[in-house]
Amino acid sequence: MPLVRAWAVGVVVLVVTEYAQMTLLYGNLVGPRGVGSFGAALALVHLPNLVCVVLATWAAARAHPAPWREIPARHAVAGCAVPVAAQLLTVSLRWERAGPSSLAMWMSTGVLLAGCALGLLLERRQEEARP
Repeated sequence: MPLVRAWAVGVVVLVVTEYAQMTLLYGNLVGPRGVGSFGAALALVHLPNLVCVVLATWAAARAHPAPWREIPARHAVAGCAVPVAAQLLTVSLRWERAGPSSLAMWMSTGVLLAGCALGLLLERRQEEARP
């Protein structure tokens, strides 16, 4: 049950942040044709996705209760499972656009790895700063 609670929090945070990103950023700045350059893709797609992954990982890790959070592998699974599952779902649904030879897939994977690492690091630093 501790993992389920952490994953539920991660799902809620990821859905809310991605929804805000899609409605506020994509709807107003990207448009139906997509981005035109690598810099625009980085600024308008990948960096906002990094923020979403960091927040979801951090929130899920914060929701993981104390006795189990001391086990590093279990704590990493609690924090990172939701963003990893979302990445796998996205890649499987858009395989023709995000196949293994696609730069977008590799950028998204890099964002996933960096976001999970930063989210867990942020949570660990917050835990250490607690009196």
